[in-house]
Amino acid sequence: MRLLLIEDDPMIGQSICQGLHHDGFVVDWVQDGEPGERALASAPYALLVLDLGLPGKSGLDVLREIRAGGNDLPVLIVTAHDAVEDRVEGLNAGADDYLVKPFALAELTARIRALLRRRAGHAEPTLTRGALTLDAVRSVATIRGGTVALSKREFALLWSLAETPGAVLSRAQLEEKLYGWQEEIESNAVEVHIYNLRKKLGESLIRNIRGLGYTLAERP
Repeated sequence: MRLLLIEDDPMIGQSICQGLHHDGFVVDWVQDGEPGERALASAPYALLVLDLGLPGKSGLDVLREIRAGGNDLPVLIVTAHDAVEDRVEGLNAGADDYLVKPFALAELTARIRALLRRRAGHAEPTLTRGALTLDAVRSVATIRGGTVALSKREFALLWSLAETPGAVLSRAQLEEKLYGWQEEIESNAVEVHIYNLRKKLGESLIRNIRGLGYTLAERP
């Protein structure tokens, strides 16, 4: 899943990006509020990790404008401001969760996954579609009793299809979910991932809707 991080501290930002990438997320990182707003307008992010103490436009102003514009993107605040009043102000401005620095990367990842599950309407860290079950913590798929290890991008692609049953996602939409700004995308990257998924989990798992894109089979 593709996330946006707005954090001005280079050391913290780099650490968060590396940790989240290791856990299978794609992260775009900016260091101030205005470029963050431009980034939000340019890509379909699954969640925003937002620092409050930014050098230019504050995180709270960014958050208020996001909500005023009707954007219901999940927002997780990460900040050194640990007073009760700061937490209340952030939550009242529209944040979905609040994490005080310093924090463990494992907790950040767990909170992100919890917010994404809540957004998708299920509480468990797994997603089941017919005989297919996806485990978001371990990035593995289980189908007909057999567990199959997937690459992070294979898992992310399959999760994207599974969380929107019946929806057809184009190659461009899948690329936006799988790749960040700094990554080169080969022209056939999505097709290669789908080929590998079919090889590992069955040819009929993912359907190609000619001229439109890909969808998960009705009964995987």
